[in-house]
Amino acid sequence: MKAEERESLLKLLRARFEKNMQRHQGLAWSDVEARLLASPGKLQSLQEMEKTGGEPDVLGAAAKGGEVLFCDCAAESPQGRRSLCYDAEALHARKENKPAGSAIDLATAMGVTLLSEAQYRELQTFGEFDTKTSSWVATPPEMRKLGGALFCDRRYGQVFVYHNGVQSYYAARGFRGALKV
Repeated sequence: MKAEERESLLKLLRARFEKNMQRHQGLAWSDVEARLLASPGKLQSLQEMEKTGGEPDVLGAAAKGGEVLFCDCAAESPQGRRSLCYDAEALHARKENKPAGSAIDLATAMGVTLLSEAQYRELQTFGEFDTKTSSWVATPPEMRKLGGALFCDRRYGQVFVYHNGVQSYYAARGFRGALKV
């Protein structure tokens, strides 16, 4: 990442951080920035989250080691990460009308993970997200082995967790990334 790109991204992340202090009470931007500058690869992942419409922000700090968790905080599932089936196995199994890719593969390429159901629910405590879209979330291996995957959304003032076949994809379903720094 070029120096001007890094500075531009850091400026954007700082502005979002300061605008949404309720998401990360007790954290100082200087601590977050120091962690980011020590991990250039993480900055690249945040750049990818931003480029695909995720609006990443810090959701809080881990209990040990001082890690911070960045999460996509866009109101709807990121536009640049929709119409994806769950994983590569599902993508390869589709015979017709294949989507452009899979959520797991794109997340891996970006250096992020899908939110867990718990992280998704935590995000929803800070606002109303996915009121018109839905987001794949990390699925337990036992469920995946049976051909299913989980996704979440918010409707009627409530957060819902659903299941779908891993091969399915919809224009309004994407994924939200998580990144520990």
